Amino acid sequence: MDRELMKKIMKCYDYPLIIAVVMLSLFGLVMVYSSSMISAVIRFEVPSDYFYQRQKLWLIVSFICFFITLIVPYKIWAQEKLVKTIFFVLPLMLIAVAFLGHTANNATSWFRMGAWSVQPAELAKLGLIVYLAAAFANKQKRLAQPVKSNLFPIYYTLFLCFLIAIQPDFGTAMIVLAIAVCLILSSGLRLRLLFKQFLFFLLVFAFASPIILPLFGDAIFSKERMSRIYSFLDPFKYANDEGFQLVNSYLAIGLGGIKGLGLGKSIQKYGYLPESHTDFIMSIIAEELGLFGVIFTLGLLAFIVLRGLWIARKCNDAFGSLLAIGISAMIGIQTFINVGGVVGVIPITGVPLPLVSYGGSSLMIFMTSLGVLVNVSMFTKYEASYKRKMKIVEKLQKRI
Repeated sequence: MDRELMKKIMKCYDYPLIIAVVMLSLFGLVMVYSSSMISAVIRFEVPSDYFYQRQKLWLIVSFICFFITLIVPYKIWAQEKLVKTIFFVLPLMLIAVAFLGHTANNATSWFRMGAWSVQPAELAKLGLIVYLAAAFANKQKRLAQPVKSNLFPIYYTLFLCFLIAIQPDFGTAMIVLAIAVCLILSSGLRLRLLFKQFLFFLLVFAFASPIILPLFGDAIFSKERMSRIYSFLDPFKYANDEGFQLVNSYLAIGLGGIKGLGLGKSIQKYGYLPESHTDFIMSIIAEELGLFGVIFTLGLLAFIVLRGLWIARKCNDAFGSLLAIGISAMIGIQTFINVGGVVGVIPITGVPLPLVSYGGSSLMIFMTSLGVLVNVSMFTKYEASYKRKMKIVEKLQKRI
């Protein structure tokens, strides 16, 4: 690659987006240490910096993934062999984890390798985005094919969501389904066709319910799952058991006020919020850094999501545009579900806050995805700049 071309490419990178990603991930590392230093010693009986050190290692790996996907042309992800591999590997991973996985918090969702664990459901998010983007982009190119052939990705998505839900991990299954819905609605499929499929699924559910509920009703409406609904509807009534975390989340947010108590000075992380470094890290941010900390965190996340949607709009390539939509939707939806649970807008689902919460698999997938998004942005800007220059050259040639 010659030096002139390299300079052009470097100029086209989306540096505001890169800076936002780096700032938020480093801020998350600081907050993981602050929110876990007490519970690490008291609850888990490990050194105070245990979760910080593990998150730091994952962040280094995630940065490597981020910069690799930032450099590698995103169209490589659309190669037929890679898409087929993703298509077959995703369900196999999710089936394998059901039999060989590690169980924690009543869910068999992790592959355990010594001190490290990987969650296939997290990998399924990015994998499904790539598959759906490639599938719908290819269908747009092959207009001669019947429209109904586009319906297979919908059934494939439902199958993956089913495999995730039976772990059971309903929170991640909901996120995967919501991401897929965003991509399907953006794919150009006819709304009439989608409405017919929706009615079909409703009929199937109506007829299948009398069979499914007697067999799996206890598992679907388990005591733990229903307790989350009760604590959501009236957390103060169940403040000593099911509503304990949500009530203390409210207290943390209230104690923080506008300015916060100061970094590291949270009271609620002293055992009142057991998941203070994962699901409820936003509560600790609100308590220690106040409204300013919350605005900073949500502002960066909102910037990343809106920037991604802007990239999707500017991109002339269907695959790149759908990738940008899927990645933006993944971050936006997961942020809403996490923050919604923390403030009591929706039931607690146990999903981490993107780039901020403790969790290696989640962090690595988000960073990898955002590297792809930056690459889409770079190619979009480069192609637009190149075309603009070509038009100027053509106009000058005509005048001459």
